[in-house]
Amino acid sequence: MEHQEHQDHQIQFLPKDPFEIDYEALPEDATLAAHLGAGALAGIMEHTVMFPIDSIKTRMQLNLSGMELSKGLLTSISKISSTEGFYALWRGVSSVILGAGPAHAIYFSVFESTKTFLCNRLTNSPHSNKLVTDENRPVIASCAGVAATTASDALMTPFDMLKQRMQANAAYSENKINSVRLLKLAAEIYRREGLAAFYISYPTTLLTQIPFAALNFGFYEYSSLILNPSHSYSPYLHCVSGGIAGGVAAALTTPLDCVKTVLQTRGMSKNAVLREVTGFKSATEALYKLGGIKGFWRGLKPRVIFNVPSTAISWTAYEMCKELLIRDRTAK
Repeated sequence: MEHQEHQDHQIQFLPKDPFEIDYEALPEDATLAAHLGAGALAGIMEHTVMFPIDSIKTRMQLNLSGMELSKGLLTSISKISSTEGFYALWRGVSSVILGAGPAHAIYFSVFESTKTFLCNRLTNSPHSNKLVTDENRPVIASCAGVAATTASDALMTPFDMLKQRMQANAAYSENKINSVRLLKLAAEIYRREGLAAFYISYPTTLLTQIPFAALNFGFYEYSSLILNPSHSYSPYLHCVSGGIAGGVAAALTTPLDCVKTVLQTRGMSKNAVLREVTGFKSATEALYKLGGIKGFWRGLKPRVIFNVPSTAISWTAYEMCKELLIRDRTAK
């Protein structure tokens, strides 16, 4: 009897399978480089796969084209491709590729480390000195997402501004930026508008991305708790959870995204009211003056259509990288 109790006591404190891992985190002994690499790949895939939809969203928010884009996205893509060329909808993707990798590497690394720190400080769970934790806590994940987006947007904002300038460039018939090459465009904007042009939208970007990140991470972990309670690696469930989180977050933050777009493209706008905006308040007033309440919801449909698959792709790619790292470790 005593022998059996001793065995039960041993079993109770046996460590988990060293290769078992919750889908929220990389292996505990994974290096910082592994986090950076997984995050970078996830970010690049998220932004590039659905890039044409993002281009249409930008045009709708600025009302740049003469056609009604909201009637059909596929029709809009076809019309723009036939009238302006296939590359028109991909203009600006070079800026995304250049900026999204490093920005998302920072994003996921800050998220994982902040989540671990908060779990150690705010819960009764065993403390961990590792970079990651396998805790599944939606509220803490939302807070960690806020910290992650604040850090990553400091790097990504200039690239996002260049992307939107390049997306809108082909549709303007006047006040057109001469160059469509990334570095030349950056130099031309600096010469025309100064360094402030690259960061004028950063406060508004944070106002957009902080609630987006909180909703994204919170709904992702909440959906995962319901759909994947075993915390196992499942591309399908990661994809579904990511899609739900991305769609909800995108829909609720569309008005802030419209304001951000106005600020980022003010220097090339053909509308005198939009050219004069200087910050969040004046951009909000200009949008309301030109379009009323509806002006804050332009691009809702393509924004949701873009973010549902792109966020799903981002989470799925991130989880895939983690799975490959685990396999690589078990093979050694």
